[in-house]
Amino acid sequence: MEKDKFYLEIKHVDKNTKARYGVLHTWHGDVEVPMFMPVGTNATVKTLSPEQVKACGSGVILANTYHCHLRPGEEIVKEAGGLHQFMNYDGPILTDSGGFQVFSLASRRKISEQGVEFHNELNGNKEFFSPEEAIRIEEALGADIIMSFDECIPYPATYEYVKRSTERTLRWAKRGKDAHKREDQALFGIVQGGEFTDLREHCAKELAAMDFPGYSIGGTSIGEPKEVCYKMIKDAVRYLPSDKPRYLMGVGSIDYILEGIENGVDMFDCVLPTRLARHGALMTTHGRINIQKAIYAKDFTPLDDECDCYTCKHYTKAYLHHLYKANEEFGKTLNSIHNIRFLIRLAERAREAIKEDRFTEFKEEVYAAYGDKRGF
Repeated sequence: MEKDKFYLEIKHVDKNTKARYGVLHTWHGDVEVPMFMPVGTNATVKTLSPEQVKACGSGVILANTYHCHLRPGEEIVKEAGGLHQFMNYDGPILTDSGGFQVFSLASRRKISEQGVEFHNELNGNKEFFSPEEAIRIEEALGADIIMSFDECIPYPATYEYVKRSTERTLRWAKRGKDAHKREDQALFGIVQGGEFTDLREHCAKELAAMDFPGYSIGGTSIGEPKEVCYKMIKDAVRYLPSDKPRYLMGVGSIDYILEGIENGVDMFDCVLPTRLARHGALMTTHGRINIQKAIYAKDFTPLDDECDCYTCKHYTKAYLHHLYKANEEFGKTLNSIHNIRFLIRLAERAREAIKEDRFTEFKEEVYAAYGDKRGF
């Protein structure tokens, strides 16, 4: 297909904020933004089938380059016809470059100008990811949207360290862009720069000059205070092209999503909803609840009376409590359906508010319903 099949069509910008509603056109369908994207780390969203994920209203879903490289290996996925055929998902797919996973292996990695050497967590063998190798793997996996290889900078870090790392990330972005050959994939640049405004500005401007099809904001939600995260988002977004999609990586709490949307971010992802679900923590319109608590043993009402998901339509809190206590896998499935649908529906509601120029009011309504308990 044509390279310009991938583009963002902005349809409306909220008159009081930078929140925007649009349609992202991809090789595997058009999806509305802003949106929340479920994460399928190992080419599967945990406990759910592709059909169940789509029934939640999913557009783009994620798979992880690092994990798919370790197992089953990108060549097997390529032989199967790429991720869409391998995991039986016919909508758009995004793959991370593995940069965050390498970041999480801090005690077992060695960073150089060429790339990152680390030990395979499955068998202990040495592995090496360079910008070119990450692109090679992502091209074999065949997702619609792929990420540049970067260093996810730890927090806190000194200005000198962040500056050196950010400059290297920019060099890696250029190397990855030069290596990328598939015209049916959109390669995003990743804005780093830590908490430092001038470095975020520098990174965003340099990436914009490279003219990527889209841009990600990295190095957030890794332990920094919320106010610092919000600042990182603003510092990056203000220098990114308005006609390209913006993706805030690894964010899944209500407040981070809404603050991101308010500042013009289009795409969000996180393992949070399914991870919480497997531990009995459920997002509802009126706040988070822990279904394991005894108070739900005889509660025969739906989990969330304002939710339209399969779980809320067919099952009660008492049944979900029973499944959790019995350690039944079906309970994890039902909980995951609800949490994923909750965040996808939050994005849907945000889109409607943007169209009506009432995003600020919508955000405050959501916060008020939570009793200002905004995070998880």
